[in-house]
Amino acid sequence: MLPVTATTVRLFLHVLAATVWVGGQLSLAGLVPALRTVGDDAPRAVARRFNAIAWPAFAVLVVTGVWNLVAVDVADTSIEYQVTLLVKLLVVAASGLSAAAHVVATSRRALAVWGALSGLTALGALFLGIVLSAG
Repeated sequence: MLPVTATTVRLFLHVLAATVWVGGQLSLAGLVPALRTVGDDAPRAVARRFNAIAWPAFAVLVVTGVWNLVAVDVADTSIEYQVTLLVKLLVVAASGLSAAAHVVATSRRALAVWGALSGLTALGALFLGIVLSAG
C-alpha cells in the first residue's frame, strides 16, 4: 500500500471540500424546481441547511488552498502557471462573493443571478484547479 502523507491529506481535504462546495451547488440547482412544488419556503429552508455545510467547506478550501500554495514554490513555476493561479484566485474570490450575495438576496431575480454566478465561478475554480495540477 502507498503511504499516506501530508500531501495526500491536504489534497484529500481540498477535493472533499470542493465536492461539497461545487457539487452541492449543482445538486441544489437541480432540486430547486422540485422543492418549489413542496412549498414556497422549501427552497429557502434547504438552502439554509446547505449553507451550514457549504460555508465550512469553503473555509476548508481556502485553508487547504493556502496550504497548496505553501507546498508549491511559485517562484519556480512558469509565468503561465502564475497567471493561471492568479486567475483561479480571482475566480475563487468571485465564487465566495457571489455566493454571499446569493445568501442575502431577497428577490427571485437576484437569487437566480447570484446563484448562477456562484455556480459558474465555482465550476471555473474547479476547472482551473485541474489545469494547475496538470501543469
